[in-house]
Amino acid sequence: MTTSRSKPASWHFALLSALFTISLPVIGIALPQSNEDSDDPAIQYTNVTPNDSISRLQKEIDSGTFKPEYNARNGYLQSVLRKLKVPASSQVLVFSKTSFQRAYIEPDSPRALYYNDHTYIGWVRGAPMLEVSTIDPQLGAVFYVLEQRPAAKPKFVRQTYECLQCHTGGMTQGVPGTIMRSVYTRADGQPDFRAGTYVTTDQSPIEERWGGWYVTGTHGQMRHMGNVVARGAEGQPSLDREKGANVIDLRPFVDTTPFINRHSDIVSLMVMEHQARIHNLITKANYHTRMALRYEEMLNKELHRPDGYRADSTFSRVRSVCEPLIRAMLFTDEARIAGPIAGTSGFAGQFEQLGPRDKQGRSLRDFDLKTRMMRYPCSYLIYSDAFDGLPKIAKAEVYRRLWEILEGRDRTPTFANLTDGDRTAIRDILIDTKPEFATARPKS
Repeated sequence: MTTSRSKPASWHFALLSALFTISLPVIGIALPQSNEDSDDPAIQYTNVTPNDSISRLQKEIDSGTFKPEYNARNGYLQSVLRKLKVPASSQVLVFSKTSFQRAYIEPDSPRALYYNDHTYIGWVRGAPMLEVSTIDPQLGAVFYVLEQRPAAKPKFVRQTYECLQCHTGGMTQGVPGTIMRSVYTRADGQPDFRAGTYVTTDQSPIEERWGGWYVTGTHGQMRHMGNVVARGAEGQPSLDREKGANVIDLRPFVDTTPFINRHSDIVSLMVMEHQARIHNLITKANYHTRMALRYEEMLNKELHRPDGYRADSTFSRVRSVCEPLIRAMLFTDEARIAGPIAGTSGFAGQFEQLGPRDKQGRSLRDFDLKTRMMRYPCSYLIYSDAFDGLPKIAKAEVYRRLWEILEGRDRTPTFANLTDGDRTAIRDILIDTKPEFATARPKS
């Protein structure tokens, strides 16, 4: 179980409550975070030019082949969403003051987040900037801001040290990453940190999720922390969970007319939690494999070993960093749900349509939402550019373990969540839809 409760010692931790933030010291004492992995010579996070969706978009803007449209309602937001194919149905709303644009955020004026498989965009009504986080296959999460004012060629500006103060640390697997947090939020939008906070993943119990977020959708008898503000003494909050449960219309809670739609979809929130964790684990596997290979290269030269020599210690390091990724991709320790769960924005249907599908029409994007999130519990992010960007030795290890697990040769309790039917279905889907996986099948 990775859900954790903590009592932060500085304002920087407030900024981790939402999926992504551009971190700036506002008040209090800042605790330094180590950027050791990202600064390693094998990585050079701050020195390498990114190759991600935003850097490519900026090249189109600079060349004049794409001209973002600005409007008075939400600036460049809708134009950027359309260009990047980020669905409006992914919209989720967070009302805790957990962005560097905190002055504009409160329960009556939440921040809107939108995302696809690799890019997250935050918009705050009346705020001067769009907030952007996108996944570079080699760097992990890369952060940008876009000034919200008309310009001939608007500029996405990369943020590095400002964001890495919070977005590199234990809660991001030690690499530049994204986080979702659940916090007790007061009526003015201020988080009550004395009450503790939760890191939210697909392993988190529903009752610990979505404090400080609006949530639309039905979820039966389960109760969460969303839609309501904390009452009571500081450090001893109470939540009216019944009032916040099974909400399909936010009008009693907030005016949604300024937003692209009226939803903060529960299924979108669940997918985003899973996705953020997997992205961080992919980045960690990438970083540590490259660092291990660089160290081995140096050692080979020192010991006069042939180029490309692979020591057992290198394979061991790769296995140790890939195993947590494999477990997360197969939803081990996923919190069971007592469904059914249903969203309100149409996000689930649009998400499922993205495929790809096997010969029987099955997809890793198909939902269950009755006892677990996905019908076939293997992460769809196996198709992502971030996964494909893993070093060959790391991908080979992931594929080796997947074959071992899906063919039933590993039946340890760790993977008890997978039935024989699950293992067969996931294997067959991957054979049809991920050629690299199929060709990695061990020879009998």
